[in-house]
Amino acid sequence: MEIGSGMGEATAQIAAHFPATGFLVIEVHKPGIGALMNLCDKAGTTNIKIIEEDVHVIARDSLPDQSLDAIHLYFPDPWPKVRHHKRRIVQESFLELIHPKLKDGGYIHIATDWLAYAESMQRTFAACSLFTGGVIERPQWRPISKFEGQGIRKGHTVTDMKYFKN
Repeated sequence: MEIGSGMGEATAQIAAHFPATGFLVIEVHKPGIGALMNLCDKAGTTNIKIIEEDVHVIARDSLPDQSLDAIHLYFPDPWPKVRHHKRRIVQESFLELIHPKLKDGGYIHIATDWLAYAESMQRTFAACSLFTGGVIERPQWRPISKFEGQGIRKGHTVTDMKYFKN
């Protein structure tokens, strides 16, 4: 499952790289959904299903337990202002929500170019006994999206993290 595919360029490339794997994309941004659908149509990609909804609603109401091999969360909004930190997706309540949805051995792979948010996520996972893991090298199969490239050009450090379900 990919949470928030943005404009879809990385998602479409990953799905094309793994044609035998089914991908569920949860996205709320209609232009991003349209862009992803267009990219998949042009490439002939048929292994993506898209749901237009908030991931919290889908995970709570529609995803069976033990149904996901992995969750991808790439470049979530860092909500940099302290008063907005409560809006960040990676919080203890989110980890508790997704934990039962992952199969045994399943994982969440996260990438961010906002160092303070990466550090916050690492603290959140460290305080949670549901997952183990940490910082990893960017997997070769994860393409550098347009958004990520912009961050790199601005001098941002990209942090990839992978946490396995306990």
